[in-house]
Parts: sequence; structure tokens; C-alpha cells
Amino acid sequence: MSQPPDPAKITAQLVELRSEHRDLDAAIERLHADIAADELAIKRLKKRKLRIKDMVAYLENQLIPDLDA
Repeated sequence: MSQPPDPAKITAQLVELRSEHRDLDAAIERLHADIAADELAIKRLKKRKLRIKDMVAYLENQLIPDLDA
């Protein structure tokens, strides 16, 4: 049987991911303001931001107790 996830570790990961998500948001805004911005770079940042959002949702779900247990 696997051990239950450690809420403290998950919470620490969430804090880090949310911070990175905010940083990416700011970077995307700066690139949008730059007329000569690389569209491919913006798309990559947006894709990374979306992956982080998905990871945050997954980790938040891990913090919810399993009612079937």
C-alpha cells in the first residue's frame, strides 16, 4: 500500500507553483507590451503557465480527503 500524500509537502509545492504562475503571467504581459516580442516565446510561456495551473489543480485535489477510504 502506498503512503498518503504529505500535506506539508503538497502545500509547499503549491506555494512554489503559484509563485511561478504569477511570474509567468508577468513575463507574458511584458512580452505582449513589446511590439517586437517573439510570438513563439509567448506561446511557450502560456503553455508552461497552463501546465502549472493543471499541476496546481492536481495538488489541490490531493489535499482533499478521500471519502471512499
